Amino acid sequence: MPPFKTRFIVIVLAFLIGITLLVSHLGSTNHSAKNIELIYWSPPDTSAIPLNSEGELIRYGRELVTATSIYLGPRGKIAAITNGMNCQNCHLNAGTKFWGNNYGAVASNYPKYRDRSGGLETIVKRVNDCIERSLNGKALDSNSREMKAFQAYLLWVGKNVPLKIKPIGSNIIDLVYDERGADSTKGRELYKFKCQSCHAIGGKGLLNKTGNAYIYPPLWGDNSYNTAAGLYRILKLAGFIKDNMPFSSSHDAPQLTNEEAIDVAAFINSQPRPFKNFIADWPDISKKPVDHPFGPYTDSFSEFQHKFGPFGSIKQAHRITPGAPKK
Repeated sequence: MPPFKTRFIVIVLAFLIGITLLVSHLGSTNHSAKNIELIYWSPPDTSAIPLNSEGELIRYGRELVTATSIYLGPRGKIAAITNGMNCQNCHLNAGTKFWGNNYGAVASNYPKYRDRSGGLETIVKRVNDCIERSLNGKALDSNSREMKAFQAYLLWVGKNVPLKIKPIGSNIIDLVYDERGADSTKGRELYKFKCQSCHAIGGKGLLNKTGNAYIYPPLWGDNSYNTAAGLYRILKLAGFIKDNMPFSSSHDAPQLTNEEAIDVAAFINSQPRPFKNFIADWPDISKKPVDHPFGPYTDSFSEFQHKFGPFGSIKQAHRITPGAPKK
């Protein structure tokens, strides 16, 4: 048996090693928790908006998001520059819903380089893009109170997200759908069963009693988003539908399969809507997404297949062709 002094030293060393491992474990746990906080996001409480001039601008920005048509629609009390839809129609719950195309990553990532424009975009540019495309309208003056309010709200919503972090659940899920082309005929039947009760026959939406705002937005026709909008891409629209429609759906409890979502998206985007072409879009055509519905492309696939799929063969060609766009 080793002498007492030796045993004492061994015990002390073991104790110190144990303490070191425990501290290391706790540090690792705290670090993991911190990383989770950086990845997951929840919007700040609206009751925490300050009661000052800054807070007033934030609240006005939120109002512009939820009731855009009241202020900027065809009968808007500030200007008549949009189609009558609200920002909230595409950015659910005032841009705060998990996987509902939310604004969680805006403050942390803008200014941001975007392939569509081929340049660095500010929040002002991004807001006006939505107004001109999804709301089929005219751009706001960058110095207007309305634009400053939009910016204030977007910055407030994402104020707790660290720089360059994109929280999980931001924007729209990337729907994987490669095996067959979208079927708009099946989509038509699904629309009747799942969508028509809210968005109406003919996709015209449902107006409120005063006729100055949509309770449910039009999905096609003169008052819907135009062909330059992001949701005119089948995979983008299908991802939004999968996690959010019918209206009680969520990312964790969808009511449609991937196939059903893409078929409904195909039907909706097959219907007539305002045509708008931004000739400066995609200056590098190799950066176009596989479901971008308008050529030219760096591959030999048709516009029809780029719009409706199947997308698997396009993706495979892009993986093996140097310089081709990558999804």
